[in-house]
Amino acid sequence: MAIVINLDVVMAKRKIGLVELAGKVDLTPANLSILKNNKAKAVRFSTLNEICKVLGCQPGDILEYIQDPEGTDEKETAAIEETLDAAKTADAQ
Repeated sequence: MAIVINLDVVMAKRKIGLVELAGKVDLTPANLSILKNNKAKAVRFSTLNEICKVLGCQPGDILEYIQDPEGTDEKETAAIEETLDAAKTADAQ
């Protein structure tokens, strides 16, 4: 996947938890968790708007485009994504 969702990083910087943010943007914690953990296939602009409003950020703070290296297959791409997730988690701590 070329689009990476950095919602967890922005939430950590703002010191806001999943349940609190979900309540403020009128999403279920389960649906917000899917978005936060980079498992979502799509996001509505209205949802992105509310998240940005609550977190005081820009969409570019949450969404990032990372070009897949040429010649990588889905398994390699998944491994790269896991590495990026681990790095984001380490940075957030």
